[in-house]
Amino acid sequence: MKTFDVQSIEINAPCQKTFDFLKDAANLPKWAHAFKEVTGDRALMQTPQGSVEVGLQVNASQEHGTVDWQMTFPDGKVATAFSRVVGAGEEKSLYFFVLTAPPVPLEQLEGALEQQSRTLREELAKLKSVLSA
Repeated sequence: MKTFDVQSIEINAPCQKTFDFLKDAANLPKWAHAFKEVTGDRALMQTPQGSVEVGLQVNASQEHGTVDWQMTFPDGKVATAFSRVVGAGEEKSLYFFVLTAPPVPLEQLEGALEQQSRTLREELAKLKSVLSA
């Protein structure tokens, strides 16, 4: 059973611009569907199953080009997402996103990850559009 998904996209924006945009959690609602609002270290997430406020921690390293997120749900479960930005010339960057399995029961895992993978493809296209403008 698959427990992760890796996707990438080429963005028509310099690496520094892409990294700076991604490391600012306040930008998540501009490209990530579930994030409706981010204030400090809290985020309001909304899915078809309902809304939930989560703790949000962003761990970014400019030296390594990594931007990782940790979301802590009210029940204490933690979800993580890992990403990396690399330069691809002066005006292009490559963005890699590692989607890990959500913190759901095993019997729901496969369907949940598959749905999140489809959503991630849409979100990466939106991110490209936002940063390439």
